[in-house]
Amino acid sequence: MTTEDAKSGEFVKASPAATMIIMHRDANGAPPKILMVERVKQMAFAAGAAVFPGGRVDDADFDFADNLKQEITMGLRRDEIASRLAVIRETIEEAGLALGLHGVEDPANCGKARLALEQGAVLSDICGEFGWAPDFTKLVPWARWQPPNREAAVRVFDTRFYLIDAGASQLNAVVDATENRKLFWSSAKDVLSQADDGKIRIIFPTRRNLDRLAQFDTIEATMEHAAQYPVKKIQPHVEKRDDGEFLCIPDGHGYPVREEPLKTALRG
Repeated sequence: MTTEDAKSGEFVKASPAATMIIMHRDANGAPPKILMVERVKQMAFAAGAAVFPGGRVDDADFDFADNLKQEITMGLRRDEIASRLAVIRETIEEAGLALGLHGVEDPANCGKARLALEQGAVLSDICGEFGWAPDFTKLVPWARWQPPNREAAVRVFDTRFYLIDAGASQLNAVVDATENRKLFWSSAKDVLSQADDGKIRIIFPTRRNLDRLAQFDTIEATMEHAAQYPVKKIQPHVEKRDDGEFLCIPDGHGYPVREEPLKTALRG
């Protein structure tokens, strides 16, 4: 899939990316808290916005995917395997949490792994050194978003979203302070309220996914909902109406809110 470069008129290929929706169980039975990271204003994509941790799929993620045993890959496609590896790696880098892995006693005790990644190590090296192995069963497919032709900015991402149940034990996430300036835990409804109050900025895909998450008060209900909607690529589109232009997504993907006035929608 390609999209037109608004500056040069050339077509650029969408970059594969992945993001993790980390759900932490509340000890008092309140809706799960979700980890959000707030990106620095200098970033080219989603500058200053609160997003789920994640990032681009690297060549090393595909290399790791090619060398994993079949009992780990579960028969998944190569691009799907690489995306799950990328989101595991990015979560270590951005939030200091080692999730979606076998052999990790404390997800927050991954400082050495994080430092190694910052210094150029790849996830396959990290797993070999620490005795970790990917556990793809923990990553539940939630959605896949990609802007369509001629409606996206120069930077175009084909992004897979994954849910993960992070349990109820304390998770001492620590922001990377390079791509992101802070992080926080909050329910989906509370994140939306903060955005409505102008306390944070959220881009259109993040808002729509928070709308969807906010429908449920438990992780179990969220997971059941995800199982009802097999992931298909979502491509937002602009509709021109008598009352203005709207940024929309199609029905059938489980989203309770599927449109927003174009003039208020943040697009990354």
